[in-house]
Amino acid sequence: MDVLQQAVIHPLQPVLRPIVSALPEPVHDAVISLIGAPCHSALLLDLDVTEDPACTSLAISKALGIAIVGASAIVKVPQILKLVQSRSSAGVSFVSYALETTSLLITLSYGVRNQFPFSTYGESALIAVQDVVVAVLVLTFAGKPAAAATFVAILAAGVYALLFDSNLVDAQTMAYLQAGAGALSVASKVPQILTIWQQGGTGQLSAFAVFNYLVGSLSRIFTTLQEVDDKLILYSFVTAFTLNVVLAAQMVYYWRSPAPKKPTGKAPVKQAVQKAPVAESTGVSPKPSGKSPTTRRRG
Repeated sequence: MDVLQQAVIHPLQPVLRPIVSALPEPVHDAVISLIGAPCHSALLLDLDVTEDPACTSLAISKALGIAIVGASAIVKVPQILKLVQSRSSAGVSFVSYALETTSLLITLSYGVRNQFPFSTYGESALIAVQDVVVAVLVLTFAGKPAAAATFVAILAAGVYALLFDSNLVDAQTMAYLQAGAGALSVASKVPQILTIWQQGGTGQLSAFAVFNYLVGSLSRIFTTLQEVDDKLILYSFVTAFTLNVVLAAQMVYYWRSPAPKKPTGKAPVKQAVQKAPVAESTGVSPKPSGKSPTTRRRG
């Protein structure tokens, strides 16, 4: 931090101070609400990242959290567009998206009920909505519209039970579900990994979504360590990051792998030879093409 302060911030202070002074009051209020008045004074007013290292770590965590929530609003849009344009769900696992959606809904409900900062779980709501769209498209293009409608109905009932009815799911049960959400997060990646491996390619899977998830899960480990003292949340993000590394590695590997070989010109010839009609013995001689002497007796 000392190097950052001396090499970057200190030379830029003559430029940064007028900008800070010109910021409207609502911006200062928003910063105070995020990191507190002492950190606001040290980092924004004094432009000193060495005064309180804890404030610097908190500010980085808040910035990452806001960036993750913002990016989550579009993270699955490329995947949705690929599905719509191709009208094919090849390479995309419905089971993976169904499990991920369930995990996200549980994490969202757990964060809301425990009144965690929105920046630590806000992307769960945005990604869950996009996951539902992807899952419905996968089922629709697979010719299963009834299954898609059933999936949406089950999710709607789950959202009501988790978020709006504490009698159905109490705090203790919610904690158990959050513990299971980590396992669901792990399980949601496995079908996708297996689908890519079995098909030998990534099909319609979006590279943007895969690598965005990789960066997001790594950032979430940092923000959780800084802002949330909950091992259940931390372990789920660590596990998700590990499997996102596997998915990203598959994306790179199959991206660079050679395309399947096209059939050679000999194959059609061979097939034509095999399918050539063969004269079969029917016991009837073929009709001669020209006239031939008759053997019929005249009389």
